[in-house]
Amino acid sequence: MTAPQQAIRRSRLPDGTLLTVTATRRERAGRADVKCTVPGDPGCAERMQQVVRLARHTEATLDSRDQVVLSVDRTPAGRDWELAAVLADRIVRGVWHGRGDVVANGWSDAWQLGRVDGHDVADASPDALLGGPDGLAHLGQLDGHPDPGARVSSARAWFPLHGGGADDGLGWVEVSVHPLAPDAAPVDEEQTIAVPGADAARQLAVRQALAGARHFDGRALGRWRTTVKFSEAAFAGRSYELALVLADRIARGREFLPRARLFATGSSDAWHTGRVDAVDGIVPKCALLLREIGPGDRIVLPQAWQAGLPEGFVDEVRARGASVACVERIGII
Repeated sequence: MTAPQQAIRRSRLPDGTLLTVTATRRERAGRADVKCTVPGDPGCAERMQQVVRLARHTEATLDSRDQVVLSVDRTPAGRDWELAAVLADRIVRGVWHGRGDVVANGWSDAWQLGRVDGHDVADASPDALLGGPDGLAHLGQLDGHPDPGARVSSARAWFPLHGGGADDGLGWVEVSVHPLAPDAAPVDEEQTIAVPGADAARQLAVRQALAGARHFDGRALGRWRTTVKFSEAAFAGRSYELALVLADRIARGREFLPRARLFATGSSDAWHTGRVDAVDGIVPKCALLLREIGPGDRIVLPQAWQAGLPEGFVDEVRARGASVACVERIGII
């Protein structure tokens, strides 16, 4: 069935009126894959773009040749419009063919898992589609399919954050991967990686690091949709990169699992060769790690740090039931 050029879905507002979400498909021509407009609320438009992109990560195929433009006829309240936006995007791309003129209310904190957490506005009308455990619990139910989140593999790694201030501590990065169909058309690896909440520079850095590290794997490119989330919205530097790459390798089944948590710090200007480079802050970062580790934890550091590790650091790590390795390349731990 040919996908329509335009799709409309509605969502009921708290006052009982209907919000209209319109999705229009057009030739991409080098533009962004998703563009959203919300009258008088650019923050809501940014959230809508994020929601749609994350929900796409549960789809087994990826076709980004067209641009989808989503708009609403008024400024929505809350987040109950999210399900309507996701459905309009799927209809206009031919991913879902819909069922009548449904009125959709629902939101999620994990669209990348296909999960629909709930709804804010109750609607007893026959055409209502409500998100949540008692309604549409996950996007697979739209077509009678299993929970798409069951195919998502997630892994988290921690990294020390040191800026010499009160905010020093541990951050984490979580990587979730969803397999693409084996016969899917070739894709640009970086376009399959979403980093919700990150600025453009951080998104580019994450995409380049993962694409490079997967190139080092040999046959890892073009096989995954990926969502990357950080515990901290804003922090400086690239020392999170080794934790990012290792979390991605664990999620994809390419790395061993520590008995407990994985801690790592390091970056690289050549992830495509698997090389791990040093970062600044060896002494304070080692102190942060010692403050946090426990039995079964694993610490991975750059090989260049080995000679300069604080005296007694390795012995103290082992005394706490944890382990530490200094590596020159990923895949050699």
